[in-house]
Amino acid sequence: MKENILKLSILDQSPIREGGTATDAIFETIELAKKTESFGYHRYWLAEHHDSTGLACAAPEILISQIAASTQHIRVGSGGIMLTHYSALKVAEVFRMLETLNPGRIDLGLGRAPGSSQHVANALASGLETIPLDDYPNQIKDLLGYMNGTLTETHPFHGIRAQPIGETSPQVWILGSSLESAKIAAESGLAFCYAHFINPVLGKQAIQVYRDNFNSSKYYREPIATAGISTLCAPSTEEAMELSWSRYCMRFRKLGVPSVETALNYDYHPAELEYISYSQKRAAIGDPKTVQNRLRKIADELDIDELLLLTITYDFKKRIQSYDLISQQFNLDRI
Repeated sequence: MKENILKLSILDQSPIREGGTATDAIFETIELAKKTESFGYHRYWLAEHHDSTGLACAAPEILISQIAASTQHIRVGSGGIMLTHYSALKVAEVFRMLETLNPGRIDLGLGRAPGSSQHVANALASGLETIPLDDYPNQIKDLLGYMNGTLTETHPFHGIRAQPIGETSPQVWILGSSLESAKIAAESGLAFCYAHFINPVLGKQAIQVYRDNFNSSKYYREPIATAGISTLCAPSTEEAMELSWSRYCMRFRKLGVPSVETALNYDYHPAELEYISYSQKRAAIGDPKTVQNRLRKIADELDIDELLLLTITYDFKKRIQSYDLISQQFNLDRI
């Protein structure tokens, strides 16, 4: 990977500050999208989580529409839609509509994790039987068939086409943190995004599995891979490391994103401290140069030319500052 072609993008989980509201988090997401477009980031993806006290991102397809309407150039998409909760036809229709309203700007990232507890997953199914994970590859095939009019003649719903039909289609990505997800992406002939922020260990192997098993398709002639990285940048590495404690403390307190003071004074178990130390070392946390070096190292190790940066802070202004500093350090094409 050449140094000057690394593209940077955003993955946003709409974090809720402790003492703040989910409404605050949603409007901060919209504001952050507008800011990061002006900073020169390539795409902006919205995550899907349900029944969470810390994350407000329950309906990424709605946020995609709002963000696309509030911006002009940045690609906008899901990171991702948890397909096993839904009808493949309905997801195809939603993203066909988004692409029609914003031609050439929409990404459909698909995942199979519940984004919730099994209890919540059952509620999402509205009393109906939940779709087994084993059926996920077939759901992907069905979605592509509905979206592009390619259902086989033997398919029970042959002839059904997701509307509205337009001249362009959303880019479809498979998201995952496992070798199995990488293989599903490869066999489907789709792009692959590895969740490094969830499982930083398997990234190189997963992307290699994806490339080794990739089937060229009408959607992608060659394998296209990226990765989501936990990132936090501040003027000094000391400040960045201090700010990062809010995100990791949030995992254990489950009350939204706590202040730095609360996070630093929390009574951690030894195993929790070990997890935080491990996670901080695997993430890209530091001053602008430190973060730049870490991100380039990860991109080189994975042999990819794009990274999606996930940043969570208690102070929204610090989150904006983090993306701003990285943009300046990488000399992104700012608007």
